[in-house]
Amino acid sequence: MPEARIGIIGGSGLYDMAGLEHVQHVALETPFGDPSAKFVVGTLAGKPVAFLARHGEGHKLLPSELNFRANIFGFKLLGVEHILSASAVGSLKEDVHPLDVLIPDQFIDRTRGRISTFFGNGIAVHAEFSKPFCARLSKLMVEAGRKVDARIHEGGTYVCMEGPQFSTLAESELYRSWGAHVIGMTNLQEAKLAREAEMSYATLALVTDYDCWHSSHESVTVAQIIENLQKNAETARQIIVETVKNLNLDEPSPHANALQYAIITQPDHIPENIKRDLAPLIGKYVK
Repeated sequence: MPEARIGIIGGSGLYDMAGLEHVQHVALETPFGDPSAKFVVGTLAGKPVAFLARHGEGHKLLPSELNFRANIFGFKLLGVEHILSASAVGSLKEDVHPLDVLIPDQFIDRTRGRISTFFGNGIAVHAEFSKPFCARLSKLMVEAGRKVDARIHEGGTYVCMEGPQFSTLAESELYRSWGAHVIGMTNLQEAKLAREAEMSYATLALVTDYDCWHSSHESVTVAQIIENLQKNAETARQIIVETVKNLNLDEPSPHANALQYAIITQPDHIPENIKRDLAPLIGKYVK
């Protein structure tokens, strides 16, 4: 199996990664089922990476249908230590404009019923998550955004909603009253699972439009949003390439030992099938 050190998750509009060389398409099986698509493994800026189209080939999966566990576990099987995620979002702030890029540092969870952990079924694990994004990786993204002249915002709160419908006006105003900056439908589960997989995780939040609170909302057409998705995708590619160039793979992920004190269940009480299936995650702590 080919190996990668950096994972890239492409969201709405970013369905491939231009510039990848020595490409292989890798289908993986995981204890949690199939990932969204085959992983595209190759080199980018001379470094080993794996790209995954979050919503599958042809964008066929809704946010609530995504097998987040299989996606992140697949990256783990490939050897990934750092995940760069790109996703389309709506803006909740007047000064965060369409076509801007925001690198969030916090989440608010408004999802319902999604599975956000690899654990349970005989193993109790409580990973620390007060700072859900990797600060080092986020800083590299900010610096890369400035280098390619993107309109970049450093820090902010990402509201992760269930979808697939967009917010009601009342909900949008509620999130604004909380001080949130952008709203999307996908990144929270990825971040939680990446932490449990001891990977760095950071997000490029690519603003397509203002959420429905804004007075200009009714004049925004679907065609304009699609056009912004395409423009954002090119910006995302440039930022990702620059981030990959500057990511020092000799330094381990700051979250490489996130489970060291998080596994609560005594080893001799963990079922053998769980030890086997989750060995890529817990094998260095539990024999």
